[in-house]
Amino acid sequence: MIQASTLRFLKELKKNNHKAWFDENRKRYEAAKKDFEVFIQAIIDRHSQKDPSLAGLMAKNCMFRINRDIRFSKDKSPYKTNFGASINRGGKKAMTAGYYFHLEPGGAFAGGGIYQPMPGELQQLRQEIDYNFADFKKIISSKKFKSTYGQLDKSPEFSLTRIPKGYEAENPAAEYLKLKSYIAMVSFSDKELQSKELVIKTVQAFEALQPLIDFINKGLE
Repeated sequence: MIQASTLRFLKELKKNNHKAWFDENRKRYEAAKKDFEVFIQAIIDRHSQKDPSLAGLMAKNCMFRINRDIRFSKDKSPYKTNFGASINRGGKKAMTAGYYFHLEPGGAFAGGGIYQPMPGELQQLRQEIDYNFADFKKIISSKKFKSTYGQLDKSPEFSLTRIPKGYEAENPAAEYLKLKSYIAMVSFSDKELQSKELVIKTVQAFEALQPLIDFINKGLE
């Protein structure tokens, strides 16, 4: 579970996103960060029993910095108003498919997949889906996946309007070959974040996603 104090800190940071306030509340930040780290480590320790690729992974190597990169952004707010962790066999810097948890009051979610892979990897993954579409469709059509996520995220930002060059429009996998990211997410309310069941619910969500993670990583190897 996530402590109420952690959510309060993030809510207040959103209203006071400047260095002076952050410096005054640094101890609160450190406590909130530690709370999130403990939660993420609990997720890793539990889910690594089902996904051995995560064995030995440390939460601190999965968590993103709270400082924003504002060099090319019109928004000069110095801090993110969320905590995020990419739970991947290579940590947050890995380019393979993995799991993700986003902690933000009113906007928390868990899930994963592979986000905006490089052109070469994306082409390789599309080829894998085309060649093994029956296996891919079985994964995303499974009762466990559909009851947890519904379907892959097909938002316009993650999808082409036309099928990629080299594939026929009538291809059975066309709607998935158009995707530029292969991700699925499930939301958590603030009440669920503070529930003792949060670790179990998150691990269950990751278990539902694991076959897709394995399919993607196998296709990229």
